[in-house]
Amino acid sequence: MEPAESPTRLIFPRKTLASCVRACIVRSTIEAPLPDAADRYNHFPATPHCSLTFFIEGEAEVIEPAEAPRESIRVVFGGPQTRPMVTYNPGPVRILMVMLYPQALNALSGVDVSAWVDRWASIEQVLGQDWQALSDAVLCANSDGERLELIENFLEPRWQAARPGGAGATAGDWVRHLAAQAADTAFGRGVRNIERRIKARAGQPMRKLLGFQRAEQSFFEARDEFLAGKAVWADIAARGGYSDQAHFCREARKITGHTPLELARVLASTDERYWIYRVWT
Repeated sequence: MEPAESPTRLIFPRKTLASCVRACIVRSTIEAPLPDAADRYNHFPATPHCSLTFFIEGEAEVIEPAEAPRESIRVVFGGPQTRPMVTYNPGPVRILMVMLYPQALNALSGVDVSAWVDRWASIEQVLGQDWQALSDAVLCANSDGERLELIENFLEPRWQAARPGGAGATAGDWVRHLAAQAADTAFGRGVRNIERRIKARAGQPMRKLLGFQRAEQSFFEARDEFLAGKAVWADIAARGGYSDQAHFCREARKITGHTPLELARVLASTDERYWIYRVWT
């Protein structure tokens, strides 16, 4: 758990939404502004999840990738991201970020997630007026607790009505659960049909989703072993199912922009630019 003075908190949803919402992140630099302008940069890894980011106060500018949209949006929908990104906060911010499993977003809204890979837009443009009304209420709320309650109360009945295949799966096995759901249908059980359904629901093919899941687990393990002074990268790569250490390094660079050693050093530091990595691990 992050120390009390941290401007960032990771919050898990109520149990009824565990197969819909991966986690919520609240971050505020309003009460204690970051003294160094360099700390206002935010480094994010690639992710298979969709996100809703509410800028309660302040704003962000996208630095990388260079072709990302530059307009300021108060509530941003983000599709799955296949590459790391960097943003910059010109001043203090207060944000609430909701990370949604991509297949849950598809079930809730009918959005073809594959059309939103590496893209961002306003929540109204992507999800419609009901979600925009939720956004307006969240932006007007008086506290993080009230904002989270509004979001969960909005999602819960919709998820209970929309969720496919029963209770669903949470962080540890959501990718394989998605594959089972895609195969368990009367509308074509061929490999191509299943892969097409997986891509529409999650935005990316099964091979890439499994790669994200494997990398996340390997990064967590690498962090723990590095902090304990016991990291042997070749062993970590082998346990993660990579062909060799070089393979592990290539995959780490694709997702984070860093080698496993560089990432482990960042996680062991107090570098505020990488807050998302520390709170997530």
